Amino acid sequence: MTEHLITDLKAAVRSIPDYPKPGIVFRDITTLLGDAGAFRRAVDELVHPYAGRRIDKVVGIEARGFILGGAIAHQLSAGFVPIRKKGKLPHETVRIAYSLEYGVDEMEVHTDAIGGGERVILVDDLIATGGTAVAASNLLRQIGADIVAACFIIDLPDLGGARKLRDIGVPVRSLMEFEGH
Repeated sequence: MTEHLITDLKAAVRSIPDYPKPGIVFRDITTLLGDAGAFRRAVDELVHPYAGRRIDKVVGIEARGFILGGAIAHQLSAGFVPIRKKGKLPHETVRIAYSLEYGVDEMEVHTDAIGGGERVILVDDLIATGGTAVAASNLLRQIGADIVAACFIIDLPDLGGARKLRDIGVPVRSLMEFEGH
């Protein structure tokens, strides 16, 4: 990906200082999603390394991962699978608990959403501390998925989430990085 493209995509992300609390700069991708050209370029760049490879399912983490994951699945002619917060899926599920900054949450996926050995790409908008993405990866492995990669528009490398994913054997692709948190 060219430096020019990265600069263009970064310019499409709104930065909101001191949200949700002082000292945090929130990276808002809704502006990127609302810009047809930037949205298309971001999806194309996330798809590019996997085009022509067998990808059975794209798995999106609630909620912005649904937006990106659906578009990526369409481009790859793959199925789409949502990972949702506890209690949101209507059929039999498998669940995993994971730590948040201020407590614990749970996410789940339908038990029959992915067949053993199916090749999947995990998608979300941003990787920060990695808690959610690592938990999602562990959940997918529980049901037999072969995780080809985890893809994000934004990586906050100072928080170490991408490194945690790589440490558990999940390749990571992100389109841009922002320093800090």
